Amino acid sequence: MKIARTIGTVTLARSHPAMRGATLKCVEVVESIDRIETQPLGGEMIVTWDLCGAGVGDLVAMAEGPEAAQPFRPDVKPIDASIVALLDEVDLG
Repeated sequence: MKIARTIGTVTLARSHPAMRGATLKCVEVVESIDRIETQPLGGEMIVTWDLCGAGVGDLVAMAEGPEAAQPFRPDVKPIDASIVALLDEVDLG
């Protein structure tokens, strides 16, 4: 799981039938906790399925790989990343 910040939304003109009803967001991965408040973060940008209703600028927890599609089982979704939690605060102290 990675920490990321939402930076925008994605709209599809056409998609796989399994993607009906998807809310897709662009997120920037937080590469270093020292840069968590920096905007833009400058990290990798990934398109994710938003399971939590994240808004632009929100810090989120992001699952990748097979774990990203687990909430949809037994349905099969063609996704590689999903937002699984909204983060209110990150405290490392």
